[in-house]
Amino acid sequence: MRNEGGMRTGLGAAVCGVLAMILSACGAPAGGGDAAKGQGGAGGRSERALAGNVDGTRIPGVGDRLRARIPSDARQVVAVYGAGRDSADATVVLYTKSGSTWDTQRMGKAHNGVKGWTTDHHEDDKRSPVGVFTLTDAGGVLHDPGAHLPYDRSSSYQAPRGWPKSYWHDFDYVIAIDYNRRPGTPPDDPSRPQGQSRGGGIWLHLDHGSGTSACVSLPKPAMERLLRTLDPRQHPVVVMGDRADLAA
Repeated sequence: MRNEGGMRTGLGAAVCGVLAMILSACGAPAGGGDAAKGQGGAGGRSERALAGNVDGTRIPGVGDRLRARIPSDARQVVAVYGAGRDSADATVVLYTKSGSTWDTQRMGKAHNGVKGWTTDHHEDDKRSPVGVFTLTDAGGVLHDPGAHLPYDRSSSYQAPRGWPKSYWHDFDYVIAIDYNRRPGTPPDDPSRPQGQSRGGGIWLHLDHGSGTSACVSLPKPAMERLLRTLDPRQHPVVVMGDRADLAA
């Protein structure tokens, strides 16, 4: 299985089990992706407040509950700030520990699950899981752009040509989010240690302009920057969720 939004094209219509589910999961017209476009973005003053260097003891907007789950050796944190519990809009910022501060690089606007966020993710709920997850593996259709993470380049990541054309490049670059998967395997590894019903195959991947199944999608330049910056020696993690759950 590829992910909740993709699978090796050799399996044809059996992508993620059911093609209709995938189309809706990836925010195609059948999945209400257009509805997600009308929801408020995570912009304005809240985004500007994330700029610059910040206190090394805290990631802005992340409360004690999730902060306690960030490994002590993690020196790179990809923070995904969801606009709201039921919104598909998000903002992504990369924090890199430098001495006693976190240096920030704003990756820009992004999208998450078409129905928003959940603290109890299940397959096909169209929501992204709130939490802290390691980032260990990458891949995609395109050649390795200079990634430090292990990179699995394969044409089999190609999105099905039965999808709308705007989705064809979703998986040109992907970074696996270690939710219900085995770290150290290619992003498309089908293992689900917590069981199939808990979902899986959740990635950072290229944006198509609307919500996803559960993945987080970013513009191509942002994905290239992440691939060239995230370093296993820095033990990168992603902290992701809507702003209210992040701050709890």
